[in-house]
Amino acid sequence: MFTRSVKFILASAFFAASVGSAFADAANDEKMKKLATNAGCFTCHAVSGKGTIAPGTDKPIGPAWLDVAKMYGGKPGAADFLTRVVLEGSNPYSSHWKNKVTGVAMPPNTAAISETDARSLVFWILSMK
Repeated sequence: MFTRSVKFILASAFFAASVGSAFADAANDEKMKKLATNAGCFTCHAVSGKGTIAPGTDKPIGPAWLDVAKMYGGKPGAADFLTRVVLEGSNPYSSHWKNKVTGVAMPPNTAAISETDARSLVFWILSMK
């Protein structure tokens, strides 16, 4: 009887922690999506899928963030590199997204997003699965 009670308590605690974590994740997702919307990120990017298709092409303007997470997730220095790209823009001539997106350079965004917010957004993107 005692072991059954302990198992029930442990299972309940695990469930409560999981649900709490899911709510926290959902709240952070909404916060990051709002941040991205306010910074204009969704003009070119999407969380998944193709996102905004460039006129006259069948390619998205910028890569979907799930694709970014797949390419950079777990790589040393990825968060610093991507934060720098968000803030300073990208070079379309050295694009590792060649033939996957339009090749339009990402513009500098220091007027649209702070370094702290850019870093938070990048960590959120890299956490996607």
